[in-house]
Amino acid sequence: MVAPAIPELSEEVLHESIDARTESLISLRELGPPDLIHLLKQATRNPNKQIGVYHHVTGVDASSSASLAAYINTLTHSEPHGQQTQTKVVEGLYCCYNAFSRLDMRVHVTIPGSVEAYCVDERGEQRKATDELWLETYLCSVLRAYSYADDGSGETIRKIMGVRRFNPVTNTESEHRFLSSAEQLFFRGSDSIVQVPNNVSNHLTTGLLKYFETTGRYASGINLFEKLRTQNVEVSSLLAKVLFMGNEEVRGIRVLHEALKETPMDYAMLDAQAEFLLKKAKSAATPEQREERLQLARECADRSTIAAPSEFRTWARLAQVYVAMEDWEHALAVLNSCPMFTYQDKDAPVMPEPKDVYLPTLPATRLDEIDSEPESRYSEQVDPSLLGLRAATYKGTFREAYNILTEMTAKLGWDQLLKIRSSVFVMEDEYRNEKETVPGRRNASTDGLRGTPRSSTDGSAAGADGEKPEGKENGEEDTSDDEKSDSTEKAAEKKKPITNGNKASPEKPSNVIDPDEAKADAEKSEAENPLSKLNNKRLCERWLDSLFMVLYEDLRVYTIWRTQMAQYRAQSMQYKKSAEEWEILGSLSARLQHAPEAAEAYRACLGQRFSPKALAGILAGYEREGMGATREMLGSLIRLVTWQYRWYSEFSPELLRAIRVLIEEEGALKVRSVIQATSMPQGCLDLTHHYAALCATFRSSGTDG
Repeated sequence: MVAPAIPELSEEVLHESIDARTESLISLRELGPPDLIHLLKQATRNPNKQIGVYHHVTGVDASSSASLAAYINTLTHSEPHGQQTQTKVVEGLYCCYNAFSRLDMRVHVTIPGSVEAYCVDERGEQRKATDELWLETYLCSVLRAYSYADDGSGETIRKIMGVRRFNPVTNTESEHRFLSSAEQLFFRGSDSIVQVPNNVSNHLTTGLLKYFETTGRYASGINLFEKLRTQNVEVSSLLAKVLFMGNEEVRGIRVLHEALKETPMDYAMLDAQAEFLLKKAKSAATPEQREERLQLARECADRSTIAAPSEFRTWARLAQVYVAMEDWEHALAVLNSCPMFTYQDKDAPVMPEPKDVYLPTLPATRLDEIDSEPESRYSEQVDPSLLGLRAATYKGTFREAYNILTEMTAKLGWDQLLKIRSSVFVMEDEYRNEKETVPGRRNASTDGLRGTPRSSTDGSAAGADGEKPEGKENGEEDTSDDEKSDSTEKAAEKKKPITNGNKASPEKPSNVIDPDEAKADAEKSEAENPLSKLNNKRLCERWLDSLFMVLYEDLRVYTIWRTQMAQYRAQSMQYKKSAEEWEILGSLSARLQHAPEAAEAYRACLGQRFSPKALAGILAGYEREGMGATREMLGSLIRLVTWQYRWYSEFSPELLRAIRVLIEEEGALKVRSVIQATSMPQGCLDLTHHYAALCATFRSSGTDG
């Protein structure tokens, strides 16, 4: 298999990239940035003239100094075309971050000459590199390769320039080393949506589950977690998840049942039960079965919120269950109780502006539609209203909460959602009216926060007592910019209704009372008015109020687009948008859970130019609808694999998983035949054959014979 081309960024000042990495060590919070490879080049005719060049990489074997030195040696024989006779590599430095011990492992290679291994701490001081540190570094390297890999859409690749991405686990031997190191370090291992990391919710467990989902190596996962479960019963939740992935549902249920007898308030196991029951409810054969499973899921999810009141995932699961039950008021109240916190993005390199950038193209990735993409993107115009859609930037807990809100909207409609919002939360107009009616006698905080007492039949932990779960403050801070923008929008849009031709846009949400104002009023009040109709209402958290405004903006833009499309079609006129605008409209439709409209927009985008994001969106649609479009799926996969490889990535877990699932459904022989019959350059086909060959190496289902 041919290796990806080698990008090269040159330094303005010698070694400035290394200095910048050393300075950033103290600020790293996640798994660390991609590995940094720095080369010192010397002019062949002038030994005193030296230049520094660098690139980044993930997925290289970091189990020892020798393996990293070997990577540097491959670069000395891969000089860019035309430079072989002008310069030569005389030194190389490989930097790989160890997130366990918060050290940067470094291997310095002199060519020809010696190899020196050491590590640098957050203060920039050197330490000795031990075998234990190399074990930690290797495991971090594999986790980073999976966590920082692109999902096929190109979003991750575009964030950092010049990163080579390799598959860290390419055969059963490397899998054994990976899982063995994970077993040794398992109980020493935060996740972006976990407030408090623990034995079963951290970067290591996230990476392990991602690996098993990608490769389908469920038996290896079951074996690992079975051994770890003997040391800690909490691991049962992970074991059950892998059993469910491998369609061993009965065994998975038994594992959870036995473990919960021992630790009845383990929130991860309760959540795993709720997730399983929710999934089974959606595939129930009868309404009675569905109702029974949803009730069981609600009980498990409710109990998990009691076990872990400060975790977002438990409350989000309970909200999802209420959405499935179409109990909209409880769903909204529970969503309001979710503990939100600021998303911690992946660590990225902070480098000075490079002097020069060299981004070579490998011949195997030559494809006209891909080669013309960068130039086409540069010349496109985009409507400012499409660029300002804030929901597109949501991550972590806010993205998940927004998904729940859009699911509710898709099922019951925007107008009905607003009515339910008014019945659940204290609205500003009714608060003002009542405050004027009974001046000085209202205790807004007590009334607004009292809520409906939990009944024996309700069982909901929906914040009915008005207690604010831990971690909420961070969520409020995260949306402070949104709130400022919202207040400006409210002032501007109060003047006149937003209309589009003869069709009005979605109704703008009326204001809820600001919780801070209500609490301030409560502090001034000495008595309570028990007759208020607001007694059974809650105060809406500011972050959720902001989400409603963001959802309104999404719906407004979507409605205008669909209305204009219908008008143009009625007049047999062509509706014109740039490729970038179509891509944004596709993403908007997908976000609002309008799959057919998303596919329509993505196809319109691809009709003008290549777009990995649009192609990945269409591929996701094929997967949702089930198999049957084998040729179309493989056509999309070949192009996505080629685009990824064009930008130095030979590995995308999502694309590998998609090909594996396709092979399981259709068989390896048919998949290989369809790939080969595609009218694209052989080099592009070979890249996709490589992904299929990985499935055969791991003996995936469908590869026999």
